[in-house]
Amino acid sequence: MELPPSLRHAVDRALDGIALADLKRAADRLSQRYRAEVRDGRFHLSDDLAARAYLATRLPATFAAVRSSMAAVAEALPDFAPVTALDVGAGPGTALWAASDCWASLDDALLIEGSPAIRAVGETLSGAAVPARIVWRAGDATGDLPDLEPRDLVTLAYVLDELAEPARDRLVDRLWSLTAGTLLIVEPGTPAGWARIVRARQRLVAVGAHLLAPCVHSAACPLAAPDWCHFSRRVARSRLHRMAKGAEVPWEDEKFVYIAASRQPGAKPEARIIAPPWNAGNGRIGFKLCGRDGAQTERILGKRDGAAFKAARRLDWGDGLSTPDQPES
Repeated sequence: MELPPSLRHAVDRALDGIALADLKRAADRLSQRYRAEVRDGRFHLSDDLAARAYLATRLPATFAAVRSSMAAVAEALPDFAPVTALDVGAGPGTALWAASDCWASLDDALLIEGSPAIRAVGETLSGAAVPARIVWRAGDATGDLPDLEPRDLVTLAYVLDELAEPARDRLVDRLWSLTAGTLLIVEPGTPAGWARIVRARQRLVAVGAHLLAPCVHSAACPLAAPDWCHFSRRVARSRLHRMAKGAEVPWEDEKFVYIAASRQPGAKPEARIIAPPWNAGNGRIGFKLCGRDGAQTERILGKRDGAAFKAARRLDWGDGLSTPDQPES
């Protein structure tokens, strides 16, 4: 998955003239903070160089994760056409760009970001975005977020990992109260990120939210540590990206986990594929699934399953699967 051309060009302009050595040092510091999930009272993107290092090394991956999550929402609610959006902890506007790429109906977006450095970069980038009305506001995700009206689409991407648990709970509750249509929360695809999503999921189910994706049920998550639910998207690396990260491989796999909840129920497949499909031998394909009954199962499909097998051959990790109940023996 790649950035939309207008965003890619805007990012190229934002990075023009920055010394590679400076960008690489900033990218290294940023990576260390993210990996350690540092919470020291400072923004990860605390200065202009850190913000621009994020554009070079993290934006393509986070865009891919958010955009893929939104595609699952669009599949579950094909008639959902959000006009208004709210993104809290907006960073450089990643969710804005992903939403406008997913839904042509989007026309009015409010983005709240506490870091002046990344907010300034995001405002510059959003000059090339599609929605007619884009408003940026300084704001702390741990605050009360006052004077806000409910919006059709509310997003929180890669933010919970920067907050303490009580602040996470308050924020999830507040964002649901501001959701007129659908709330989407995205986190890094680590065991800790999954645990944060599970907790947010529990709170949303408790207040009657309809889970759209990836979950196909509202029962307790059937997975237990050391296993965890997450997904992956392959992202092309630009030349600058490879140089800034000291990488040789022209791509990277972004692991992420998400939960989408709505005021209205959506269409759900029989099960969700929650791991990479595998070759089960003799031309058969194996799937690890989370089903509507709330159970985690494995299913093997082969040629004797006919149309179900043909359809399943085109599916990948994260897709929905609808097949006959009995796998090939």
